[in-house]
Order: sequence, then C-alpha cells, then structure tokens
Amino acid sequence: MLEHGGNLHDAIRRYGRPRAEWLDLSTGINPQAYPVPQLSADAWHRLPEPSTALLEAAQAYYGAPQLLPVAGTQAAIQALPRLRARSRVVIAAPSYAEHSYQWRQAGHEVREVAYDQLAAELDHCDVMSVCNPNNPTGARIAPPVLLEWSARLAARGGWLIVDEAFGDMTPQESVAAYTGQPGLIVFRSVGKFFGLAGLRLGFVAAHADLLQQLADVLGPWTVSGPAQQIGTAALSDTVWQQAMHKQLQESGTRLQQLLAAHGKQSHGTALFQYWQDAHPAQFAEQMAQHGIWIRIFSHGVRLGLPADEAGWQRLQHALQPVSQHNQEMK
Repeated sequence: MLEHGGNLHDAIRRYGRPRAEWLDLSTGINPQAYPVPQLSADAWHRLPEPSTALLEAAQAYYGAPQLLPVAGTQAAIQALPRLRARSRVVIAAPSYAEHSYQWRQAGHEVREVAYDQLAAELDHCDVMSVCNPNNPTGARIAPPVLLEWSARLAARGGWLIVDEAFGDMTPQESVAAYTGQPGLIVFRSVGKFFGLAGLRLGFVAAHADLLQQLADVLGPWTVSGPAQQIGTAALSDTVWQQAMHKQLQESGTRLQQLLAAHGKQSHGTALFQYWQDAHPAQFAEQMAQHGIWIRIFSHGVRLGLPADEAGWQRLQHALQPVSQHNQEMK
C-alpha cells in the first residue's frame, strides 16, 4: 500500500506526541468542512438505493451529462484498469501515485511522463492519465488541449482520464461537460473542496456504456445512504459554496505569501502549496519538532491550509527558525 497524506497515526507513533497536539497539514483537504445536515431516520437502516436527488445535484454542480457515484475516486482509480485489455498507459508525473500503481497492478505497461512532454507521447499510448489541476504540484493543462488529446485517443479506441479531484476552485477548467463523447473520463471528488474526505464520495463522468461497465465491476451499494444524503446537501448548497470559494482563495494566497516570506517560492492551488526542495525529509523533521505534520515527496514538499488563526500563527512560528537556518547555510 502506498503512503499518503493524512497518516497522523504515523506521526503520533514516531514522535510520541498526542493527536490533539498535532497540526495536520499533510493533505490538501479543506479544513473548513461542509456542515453535515440532519439525516433521515432510516439512513443507517436501509440498504442504499440509487439516489436520483444525488445524481441531479451532481450533474448540476459538475456540469456533466452522466455520472456514476463511487465510494471516493480511489474506488474508480482501482477499478478502471480492469476494464481494458493490456494497454500502453502514460501517467502525467509527478502526480497522485495511485494512478501509476493501480495500472501496473492490473498488468498494463505504464510510463510516467513529465507534464511538458505529454503531447509528444500521445501517439505512443492507449491511455493517458492527467491530474488537472495536478496533485501535488498544481500544474494545469488548458481544456482545449485536453479535448484535442481526448479526440485523438478516442479515434483509435483509447482513453484520456482527467482527475479533477482538486477542480472545484477552477470550474472553468473542467472538461466534465464533454464526457458524453467516448474516450473521455473525468474523476470528481466531494472530499477535497467540501472537506468531507471521510464521507468517501466521488463521481466518474464518462460515456454511458463505460459507466455501466464500471458499475458492474464495482457492484451494488457502493455509496452509503448517509453519504448520498450528505452529498446531495453539499452539492446543492450554492450559498455555502460561494462563500467557501472566497474564503479558500484568500487562504491559498495567504499560505503562498507566508511561504514566500520565509524563502519558499511555492505554487499549487487554493487548497495546498508545493515547492521543489533538495532536502524534504529535513524540512519535515523540522516541522515535526513543532508538532506540524506535512507531506513530502522525493522531489518536494506540499502543505495544506491551517484550520484556524491559531494554526496560522503556529505555522508562521515554525517557519521562522527554518528560514533563519537556510539563510545561515547560504
């Protein structure tokens, strides 16, 4: 199993610091979660029948013609490779590691290719997978480019998979509206923008035939009754969504400026910032000594948003000795 952010148990076990004393910035999940509404009395009792209300809310929110609810986009990432015969798969890199891992596990030929080299690889693969915006770097590819790539792949029976798990803050860059055409598959997540990762709710937008194949592989009752009710409320609540858009834009800018003030030239999305770092493990250790848990990669560091002003001040305090140390090393 691959390592992911949110693994606070590892921090507790390694450093002996109680959970309540950690500031967890290791994910890109909105720390201001959508307020969960009151559930119906039978939500926990009845088997979860497919919810028309959920699908209608999701189609309106994502602008997609047809969607399949799934138990988080991870479920689709694991199942989708099983729908194809052995294929040549290109994964945009670096990105969410489960994409490469799951295609390899299913026996496909996988190559990881940098974002600026993807166009040159298009005619040499059957499937291309892109995170847009990318996790962890925030890199983006313009929708017209993605649609052109999708058409070229579809012409020979190929797929373009676009993981838009962090796409809520940039809806104008989504290609979900075009998924009625064969060969274009889009993943969307309720966990990131709405701060409901524990709900395990996501959606796949694609051609109806492919969605039926995916539904057959996943089987019945994949999304719980409570998740359906909460998801319907969140996706329908435009007042909360608009207010949260503004708040997250401000928070994302604040995080980028805070990092810049301490010598970290970062980029990313409104929900996280990333920068390349020659010594990510050293930086993580320095943060952990202040009770701040972050996400590191071999190529850099990603930080999510603090939940409150106390968290912002704590992060700023932890960054000060780090930036001072870096200045002394120059």
